[in-house]
Amino acid sequence: MSFDLSPRLDMIPPWQRKKEKTVPATPRFKFFYSLAILVPLLILIFGGALTRSTGSALAPRKTPLVKPNSAASAQGNTQPANPKPTSSPASAEVGAPRPGEALTALPAAAAATTNIPQNSEKKPRENAPPAPPLVVVAPAPFNAPTKTELHTVAGGESLPSLAFHYLPQTPYMTRAELEAAIQQANQGKIGKYLKPGTQIVIPGVFAAPLVEKSIPVPKDFEMRGIYLTGYMAGSDRGLQLMRQWRDAGGNAVVFDIKDFDGLVNVPFDYALLPPRKNLPIRNLAKLIRYIHSLQLHAITRIAVFRDEYLVTNHNELAVQSRRTGRAWRENGKLVWTDPSQPKVQDYDLALARLAATSGADEVQFDYVRFPAEGDQKDAKFAYQSEHPDWARTDVISKFAERAYKELHPLGVLFSLDVFGVMAWQRTVDLEHTGQDIRSLAKSCDVLSPMIYPSHFFGMEGYAHPGDAPEHFISESMRRFTEITSDSNVVLRPWLQAFAWHTKTYSDAYIRTQVSVAKGQSGVGFLFWNARNDYSKVFPAMAEMRAAPGRFFRGDLIQAAAPKVSATLAPSEPAGTK
Repeated sequence: MSFDLSPRLDMIPPWQRKKEKTVPATPRFKFFYSLAILVPLLILIFGGALTRSTGSALAPRKTPLVKPNSAASAQGNTQPANPKPTSSPASAEVGAPRPGEALTALPAAAAATTNIPQNSEKKPRENAPPAPPLVVVAPAPFNAPTKTELHTVAGGESLPSLAFHYLPQTPYMTRAELEAAIQQANQGKIGKYLKPGTQIVIPGVFAAPLVEKSIPVPKDFEMRGIYLTGYMAGSDRGLQLMRQWRDAGGNAVVFDIKDFDGLVNVPFDYALLPPRKNLPIRNLAKLIRYIHSLQLHAITRIAVFRDEYLVTNHNELAVQSRRTGRAWRENGKLVWTDPSQPKVQDYDLALARLAATSGADEVQFDYVRFPAEGDQKDAKFAYQSEHPDWARTDVISKFAERAYKELHPLGVLFSLDVFGVMAWQRTVDLEHTGQDIRSLAKSCDVLSPMIYPSHFFGMEGYAHPGDAPEHFISESMRRFTEITSDSNVVLRPWLQAFAWHTKTYSDAYIRTQVSVAKGQSGVGFLFWNARNDYSKVFPAMAEMRAAPGRFFRGDLIQAAAPKVSATLAPSEPAGTK
């Protein structure tokens, strides 16, 4: 199934529509008219077969990419500091897999391999059949042993508050599910309001802390993912969205365990981190197990060096001002830690290790860079006195190398988000952000450039870059492929799933981005919408799935049958909670 960016017929004025040709009704004219249509058609069919059999068919003509005459016009202007809004046909077609073609599951050893070479310079032939989807069979999980627990009701407790308290300690995913289970286990004994001193049976309490393992996949596994905030991922609506994404053909979910505000969304005991109540994700391993049960790849996102919460509580870890001697502010905002501060790096890596040991399949670093805005001359960093011969690129590259070495032995993939504008390798961007793409590509499994068309302000002579997705997706991916050609990194782009600074945002806009990225060596894709509104993405996915091989390969994770474990007997009564 192909897609068409042209307007619908009912939206075209009648005087602009093509008039249908009529055929005279005489029998003789009908005969010769039909013959005139049939003969060229037969020649085309049998002539094409003849040339294919003799190997002399002409190569298909490629449509050249038309570039504007002007060069990049915004010299010295960097892309905004990862401004992710709160509102929100270039690849060659390939045929569907052959009928009856079997899909072979990866052996366990192959699935665990993450360093798979990739030659980004080699591109598939125009009419080559698509590679069959890659299928990874997940190891059979153990159903965690559970027990029933007796709880003594304290004053002021209710069934909803009790369910909220015990929810992270049970396999139930929503409070409503646990409330129903408690009522069933205590039939005729309780209502919505509980009498103090009453003993209530709490079913399905984990007998030991839940342990979830990562599901290893090769780094060139084709991810089709969406982004969820930590609050969304930990909510009933987020769980529903994950199921909906799975049903739509997605196979990955990216969710925050620390966003750029610095708030950590999961239990994390660390000296620098003040205690926080009401965490949106109270049991990370449990959430990841649920994601795995949907046959989805779990990607934990960590906004690394832009961390308002940390610098507010620890001014000494912030970028320092040369002028005032106090914490430096980016355009008046205290939001940036010093990327060269060892304590800051240790803190972020400790959180990354927690994610990896909680069952995450991939750890993704965002904001792995220096601040790009504000008074740069006034900003003072620790490395400038400790390593005066270093540049910002040295700090970021060495940190990425360290993270890669520490996380890889834990069996997770390591990915980095980078500015889309870094594909142009402008000196001013390198000096400000410190993101040396050639170097970073050698210290991660996956590089995810944020190539949202609307963010290429003043680039390539386009006044409205958001309305030119074909050009900016194609050109940025082409440049990233060229820059990383001497590495084995996989390019998996972030694509625009929001209507910011574009009048053409639609499901066709989504399909165009996916098609063009795939045609420029992209392996999978991730959709970004800060409000997690994917109303245009879901219909686009339905149409893309109807064209196997054209938009994506269709890699998937298959679940094995879980291993059964015993449910333990009730324990002693629990005290007041």
